[in-house]
Amino acid sequence: MITTSLPGATGELGMELLAAIELALAAGVEVMKLRGGELGVELKPGDEPVTLADKRASDLIVAGLRERFPNDPVISEELPAAEALLSAERLWLVDPIDGTKDFIRGSDGFAVMIGLLRGGRPAVGVVHQPSVSRTFFATPDGGAQLWQPDGTTTKLAVSKVDKAAEVRLVASASHRSPDIDRVKQTLGIANEQNVGSVGVKLCLIAMGERDLYVNPAAKTKVWDTCAPEAILDGAGGRLSDLYGAPIDYKELRQLRGLVASNGRVHDEVIAKMAPLLFSKSP
Repeated sequence: MITTSLPGATGELGMELLAAIELALAAGVEVMKLRGGELGVELKPGDEPVTLADKRASDLIVAGLRERFPNDPVISEELPAAEALLSAERLWLVDPIDGTKDFIRGSDGFAVMIGLLRGGRPAVGVVHQPSVSRTFFATPDGGAQLWQPDGTTTKLAVSKVDKAAEVRLVASASHRSPDIDRVKQTLGIANEQNVGSVGVKLCLIAMGERDLYVNPAAKTKVWDTCAPEAILDGAGGRLSDLYGAPIDYKELRQLRGLVASNGRVHDEVIAKMAPLLFSKSP
C-alpha cells in the first residue's frame, strides 16, 4: 500500500501524486485480470485497437480522480475528446493502457499513465507497468523515482552519453516507419530497442537504459506524453517536437512529432535531423 512516507510525496502536489499512483496501481490490477480472458478488441478511428481493459481502467481512474479532485477536469483517451478543457489551469490526462497492441499480443511494452497539467505544463506524472510490477513517477520537488512493490524506490537519472552516434535508440514496436531507418543512418546509430508504449520509451530514457526516442509521425496525443514528460524531465532528460520546441499542451494532437533524449544529445540530434524535415511544415 502506498503511504505518505513515499519519498517525494509530501508538500505541494503530494496528495495528487499519491492519488495518481494508487489509481494507476488499481487500474493495473484490473487490466491484468482482464488480460487472461476475453479482450473484447474493437477498432477506433484510425484503426487503433481498444479493449475492454482500456475502458474499465479508464472508468476506474476517471471516477477516482473526479471523487478526489472534483474541481479538476479530466481527459481520458477512452472518453469523447474535450479539447476545450486544454485551457484549464489544472487538467488530468489519462491513458488507461498506453501500448494497447503490446497488451493484446502479451508483451510487456504497455503502461497505465496518469498525468496532471498545471499551467499548461506537466506537473505530476505516473507511468505504471503492471506486467512487470514497476511504477515510475515524477516527484513534486522536481525529481523522478522508480517504485517497486517491496517498497523500495530508486532515483531516476538519464545516461551520460553525449554523442548522437553513441546513443541507444528506443523506437516503436508497432508503428515503426522507414523514417526511423533514415534517422539512424543520419545520426550513425546502430543500437535499437522496440517498445510499444510511448510512456515506457521515455521512462527507459529516464532510467538511463536508453538515450533517444524519435517519432516523426503526427499520431500522438497529449495523454501520450504528459505523465512521461514529467518523469523524463525529473530525471534530467528532455522532450521536444522535431524542431526542438517544447510540447504544446494546448493542442490535443501533437502534429510536429516527438524527440525525447537524455538532454545531452538533444541539440545535436535536432540539428542533424533538420535536413530530413524539409518536406514537413513546422
